Amino acid sequence: MSVLVAVSESPEGVAALTAGAAEAQLLDTDLVVVNLSVSKLDTSTVPSGVDVEVVDRHGVADRDPVEVVLDEIRDRAVQRLVIGLRRRSPVGKALLGSISQRLLIDAPVPVLAVKLRQGQGD
Repeated sequence: MSVLVAVSESPEGVAALTAGAAEAQLLDTDLVVVNLSVSKLDTSTVPSGVDVEVVDRHGVADRDPVEVVLDEIRDRAVQRLVIGLRRRSPVGKALLGSISQRLLIDAPVPVLAVKLRQGQGD
């Protein structure tokens, strides 16, 4: 079994990676990190006792990020998905979809949603 974390290039992505590593330690399992950005991901903050595998996207023309994450969940024995959430206005929530929102709805496993505390990441 694995913990899978979807990491974007944002403070929310960093928070999700930190929470995902802690969850993998808690469950005594490995960590699969889906890098949703096209730049190299820094995993130096993951504790040394956690086995980490990074799944990189292959550029802007790559598949829909949600499908990449869902495919990884389906292809592996994933027991939990960890995602970062961004604050959004009520109008933004009603009108605009987001990767996090789609993963919350479509993930076939329990989801740990991490949001930044007030003032964090500003």
